[in-house]
Amino acid sequence: MENRYEKEDLQQALRVLREGGVILYPTDTIWGIGCDATNAAAVSRVYEIKKRVDSKAMLVLLDASGKLQGYMSHVPETAWMLLEMQGDRAMTIIYPDAKNLALNLLGEDGSVGIRITNEPFSKALCEQLRRPIVSTSANISGEPAARIFSEIAPEILHS
Repeated sequence: MENRYEKEDLQQALRVLREGGVILYPTDTIWGIGCDATNAAAVSRVYEIKKRVDSKAMLVLLDASGKLQGYMSHVPETAWMLLEMQGDRAMTIIYPDAKNLALNLLGEDGSVGIRITNEPFSKALCEQLRRPIVSTSANISGEPAARIFSEIAPEILHS
């Protein structure tokens, strides 16, 4: 977030998230569609944009592993070990018994996939929003994921 333009993008994205909106943003792996992971109405909007059934869970980004305990009943010791070994690689871990997240975001068994993001923009979003954000590929369900912004389908851009 070194230059002014990026700071303006971050502030705009935060404003949209705080108002319950949906954003397009870069992640560790691809371009994503996201929203406040605690806002069920915003999560529903993401499912609608992607034309995805809401019984298919989406993952969540956090900016630090220390925040995991706020979103699940228990963090397994194996998860802590995996996170220590992760380094800069993108890794999503499925955790049981999620809490404090929108219910329509969770798997049928109450689980949730969480990734600790290292990508600067998404990390800053999570830090400043002070909540996790939904992270799902910026595409219609079943179509190829957008690795770069120009690959995002017009249908997604205009949603």
